[in-house]
Amino acid sequence: MIDAFAERPFTGNPAGVCLLDAGEWPDEAWMLAVAAEMNHAETAFARPSERADADWDLRWFTPTLEERLCGHATLATTHALASDGKVSGKVSFATRSGILIAEVADDGITLDFPVNRPIETPVPDRLAAAVAAEPIEVYIAGELRDLLVVVRDEATVRAVVPDYDVMTGIIQREKLRGVIVTAEGSEYDFVSRFFAPGSGIPEDPVTGSAHTSLAPYWGERLGRNELVGYQASARGGVVRVSSSGDRVYLKGQAITVLDGELLV
Repeated sequence: MIDAFAERPFTGNPAGVCLLDAGEWPDEAWMLAVAAEMNHAETAFARPSERADADWDLRWFTPTLEERLCGHATLATTHALASDGKVSGKVSFATRSGILIAEVADDGITLDFPVNRPIETPVPDRLAAAVAAEPIEVYIAGELRDLLVVVRDEATVRAVVPDYDVMTGIIQREKLRGVIVTAEGSEYDFVSRFFAPGSGIPEDPVTGSAHTSLAPYWGERLGRNELVGYQASARGGVVRVSSSGDRVYLKGQAITVLDGELLV
């Protein structure tokens, strides 16, 4: 178990990481059962890859389903591999979102992810009730289909108490993954929170994949390429972002809090 996007233990976003031997994937039902047992937002499963363009194969599971993209569990997996001496420098992962690159350095791990460029969209019915705040702008976050909701200020983001029943209804109706609420920050360039009750994650502590949309949005809005975001959950976490063309770079630190052997 590893705290990702964390500068000290018990902050950031905890992820389970299960390093497997080479060969076939375990049964999906088993991986889903392990993820439910870990009961974190995501548990990652990695195995040595037989592909020519990847070092490791990587999959992510919430307690209820398999995800298409997960930033914090990728960072956690990279940290686990580096801690075990299995990788150094750059490592490539074959995933459902294509080949992802991570780079290990003394000051943190940088993830190279595809951009999910926000596309402005009409405000869904009852969105203000779902996030307990008045939306200023609303976007669909690329292929991930997160709803990116811009609100007035940082205090509004921090004060959000979602109506999960209403939010789940919007997510199902609009075929979304989750809802990002964001505003310009005071200490940080921007702040955000992420909610995905339809995926069994009422509020995710720190969501790397959401920053693949937050980075281009705030980069254009603030006129700078390199930014520092803070996800203002109860645990909280810092994500350093930059973007170039169709790629987004997410940088953070990770801390192992539990290391053991799965006995089943």
